[in-house]
Amino acid sequence: MTDTMNIGQRIDGRYGELSPQEQRVADFILDHLSDLAVYNASELARLSGVSKATVSRLFRRLGFQDSAEVREHARTLRSHGAPVGGAGASAGTPSRLAAHLEGEQENLRRLLQNLEDGRLDAAARLIAHAGNVVVIGLRNSYPLALHLRQQLAQACQSVRLAPLPGQSIGEDLAGLGPHDVVVLLGFRRRTAGFGQLVAAIQRRGIPLVLIADPSARKHADGAAVWLECPIDSASAFDSYATAMSLINLLATGAMGAHVRETRTRIAAITQVYEDLDELEAPW
Repeated sequence: MTDTMNIGQRIDGRYGELSPQEQRVADFILDHLSDLAVYNASELARLSGVSKATVSRLFRRLGFQDSAEVREHARTLRSHGAPVGGAGASAGTPSRLAAHLEGEQENLRRLLQNLEDGRLDAAARLIAHAGNVVVIGLRNSYPLALHLRQQLAQACQSVRLAPLPGQSIGEDLAGLGPHDVVVLLGFRRRTAGFGQLVAAIQRRGIPLVLIADPSARKHADGAAVWLECPIDSASAFDSYATAMSLINLLATGAMGAHVRETRTRIAAITQVYEDLDELEAPW
């Protein structure tokens, strides 16, 4: 059972059995899980104020052979999208804010580099000319899919989100074909049936725009357009800042494909807002 648990869970399960010195190391680890991949046993001992032997003893209690195995464990957790960070970790210190900024800038740079080959325009054209646009997002991807659907609805007549809360997805794919498009967002950690969903869309000849982090490359062959979006972060959780930027660019591109029709639609939507008094006055 221990092998399937992350280091935070292992510490929680055995915390009461640890000596006071081991608890000091455990507390430091829990508060700095996002940095654990770079610390060796000597550094952990120095930073937590205990001996290196105490650190090694704690690792063995938790089921690890040495600090190298712990570092590899921490790297694996982040690559799979598992949040790593402790409640006591300082999120607003200058060094952490600087690391966050550097990571966000690097993600955005990589995203824009990936889009230089014209794939963004290809995806926007598919969406703009589709009879029906179905936007799908599960788990972490659902809020992003919801936002993308809202943006695309400004430009396209028939855009819907799938699945609706509590519903299955089969009815949303039935009836779609080559003249429609599915925009599928699949950020880690994806549901177990994600590959089956991609295959089902492909079998039905529905053009697929796949938006996901690099871990979804294995599914990219089933997509008409693959939009890779880096989400690496120096903090405990994946960052979706680049995903939101990509949504902005994609929706803008779809709007630009039919400028006059889009302006007419936006004007009509604005008029309905006013008729229903739905929005706060901007002044």
